[in-house]
Amino acid sequence: MTITQQELESRLWAAANALRGPVDPADFKTYVFPMLFWKWISDTWVYEREEALDEYGDELDDEIEADFHRFELPPGTMWDEVTATVVNLGATITKTFQRIEKANPKSLAGVFGDASWGNKERIPESALLGLIQAFNQIRLDPSTVSHDLLGAGYEYLLKNFADESGKKAGEFFTPREVVNLLVGILQPEPGESVYDPTCGSGGMLVATINQLRESGKDHRTLRVYGQEINLTTASIARMNLFLHEIEDFEIKRGDTLRAPAFKDTRGAVRTFDVVIANPPFSLANWGADRWAADPRAFCGVPPAKNGDFAFVQHMVSSMNPGTGRVGVVMPHGVLFRGGAEAKIRQCLIKEDRLEAVVGLPPNLFYSTSIPACLLIFRERKPAERKGHVLFIDGSARFDKGKKQNVMSGDDVKALIDAYHTGQDPDGEDGTEVRLVPLEEIESNAFDLNMGRYIKVAAEETADLGAALVAYADARQRRIDAESAMFERLAAAGIDLSILEVPDDE
Repeated sequence: MTITQQELESRLWAAANALRGPVDPADFKTYVFPMLFWKWISDTWVYEREEALDEYGDELDDEIEADFHRFELPPGTMWDEVTATVVNLGATITKTFQRIEKANPKSLAGVFGDASWGNKERIPESALLGLIQAFNQIRLDPSTVSHDLLGAGYEYLLKNFADESGKKAGEFFTPREVVNLLVGILQPEPGESVYDPTCGSGGMLVATINQLRESGKDHRTLRVYGQEINLTTASIARMNLFLHEIEDFEIKRGDTLRAPAFKDTRGAVRTFDVVIANPPFSLANWGADRWAADPRAFCGVPPAKNGDFAFVQHMVSSMNPGTGRVGVVMPHGVLFRGGAEAKIRQCLIKEDRLEAVVGLPPNLFYSTSIPACLLIFRERKPAERKGHVLFIDGSARFDKGKKQNVMSGDDVKALIDAYHTGQDPDGEDGTEVRLVPLEEIESNAFDLNMGRYIKVAAEETADLGAALVAYADARQRRIDAESAMFERLAAAGIDLSILEVPDDE
């Protein structure tokens, strides 16, 4: 008997709620996703065995049956066997996960993460039993839950865990309307490679697959790659892709800026057709000391206390010659900040790789309320856009939510259409969309602040968005002015220790 999406979501959320109280909601994902994944592969293994028996009957042997199974489950690792344990259940689950990973070294090594299942301070046995009992109410084989339904259920949990986690959610979850907007702009095609250097829970990679499926194209030839610094989040991404029936993928754990995991035979960063990411905004400790001789710093080394342009340059360096395109979420500060960032911005603009700047509404993200933007780069821009940058103001396209604002499907489609056509969605030239020549940008000292080039879309958004941007702009100018002043004072031999310098960089 199949299950509806509403029933599945209700039961999955009941499983998560079994942890409520002794486990911090921000940690729900650490425990729920491995259990969900284990239940799925266990139920599916039983289903596959029944299929093999139906087809071969008494002639079935281990060699034939192995062809029916996607994953190998050693004896004693099935869900029903292990969860019946009454002594040291958490420790038994840990050993079970280790055995499953060891039996599937190429596909499942490390997939269950590093949760301390046997630590009763972290997850009391009562909570663990409640989690198991909740999952016992759900059969997760293909006869009950399709891949599409299970993938949607996984996304439902991710969204709810993000809502529960508050600002911490920014580390693993990007609002899906932003993901869909980026994917719709970049339009990955069958046979292409897609790379997310800060992949979080894998949402952007999954969205590229879903877009091809929904458009009737062959998603199976798409190759997806991701790197994620957090072990738990990297594991969640891998489970996410498996549950969405994606086979050809690589998720590697590590620090993309300090140690990029995807290299070619010459040791340079690998290149991809589509590079897409929502990196952490204005990362302070990003590894600037290693970048002076790094080929990725082709436009300069970003400030040690702000890694935004390190991510941008890494992504631009990862574009395939000819077909490469990049879409990256950035804070508005990258559009106008001075110092080293101004030089990098000028370099990128002069190389004519920046194709578009898309302003987003405020308060979309869990980690910050400030408005963000999308920067779109292409290795080869269309002829009509060479020597220009397309500006799109989407700051007014949102609905107010309780905690975060949201963009509707129509809002997302309007901005995607604006990017591909270069036309204002509402037919009012210059109100939301404008193709600006590089000469005009150069006359503004390569400042990309949206308000310099197109009209403000809505007064309500301008009040918040423009005010925040103006504040950030003024703050940066003050910091730059103070730096110049202190350099002159030091050069004049004045003892700066008598001055109190505010540390707000």
